[in-house]
Amino acid sequence: MSEPYVPKEAIGHGDGGTAALAIGEAESLERRPSAAPPSAGPPGVPAGKPRSLWSDAWHDLRRNPVFVLSALVIVFLVVIAIWPQLIATGNPYRADLAKAQQGSQPGHPFGFDTQGRDVYTRVVYGARASITVGVCATAGAALLGSLLGGLAGFFGGWGDTLLSRLADIFFGIPVILGGLVFLSVVTSTTVWPVVGFIVLLGWPQVSRIARGSVVTAKQNDYVQAARALGASNRRLLLRHIAPNAVAPVIVVATIALGTYIALEATLSYLGAGLKPPTVSWGIDISTASTYIRSAPHMLLWPAGALSITVLAFIMLGDAVRDALDPKLR
Repeated sequence: MSEPYVPKEAIGHGDGGTAALAIGEAESLERRPSAAPPSAGPPGVPAGKPRSLWSDAWHDLRRNPVFVLSALVIVFLVVIAIWPQLIATGNPYRADLAKAQQGSQPGHPFGFDTQGRDVYTRVVYGARASITVGVCATAGAALLGSLLGGLAGFFGGWGDTLLSRLADIFFGIPVILGGLVFLSVVTSTTVWPVVGFIVLLGWPQVSRIARGSVVTAKQNDYVQAARALGASNRRLLLRHIAPNAVAPVIVVATIALGTYIALEATLSYLGAGLKPPTVSWGIDISTASTYIRSAPHMLLWPAGALSITVLAFIMLGDAVRDALDPKLR
């Protein structure tokens, strides 16, 4: 019977033969070719390589039919918002009063509005204003809210208290009433006043989510260990806290994008949002509401496009939330 392998550096150390035998057994187990890996990952993932939160989320999202369907709809909307000429060759401003309020005709499947403009062309071109407002307002609110909320949650103190009280003030402002007051004095026909107003009232919600995520993340052991090793505040925020606190912000921003599109249409419907000659679903819905009985097609098509867009973004946000929330696994 052969004696177990004992490394030379173990001789004379530890508890005599017992320590040497333990080291020899461990090295002999490591050298066995038939030893199985400590853990085998799921199919498609290298064995022994742990998956991150983002890879887990993507693994779930691409198998979620709700996410796939809503993502396809959103991609289509973004494409026609950038290049509406791909599916609409007409001019959204061209009017022919002889065809006012007429229904579907060859080459004009959605009919005409009160000024004889093609409803189909205006529905396609209206996606540009709504998508622009939604994306820009969401990006602005997410960046501003994440920055202020993250810094307040990390440093705390009087800055955190001041931000919380300031957010309470903005939460107390009714959105529709505030939009009517704020935008009624604006004469610009561009989308930027509407974007600025939505960012102004949208950042407090994101800041509270970001603050809570940062407060939770900075209490984790890996953050405390990095701080004990001398990591600077900047490194702690950017390297250790932000990647683990950004998931809730992404979920809230994705759902809020659809809400902001609906808010823009509501303000435009009330005459305080986008103004002519900008092509907007809210403006067309406002114009068509008076003729709902005589020409319902003028209202149904832009309202349907708005509903599908908002629903797609809300469904996308729900799917992302389910994928990024570990409690739902």
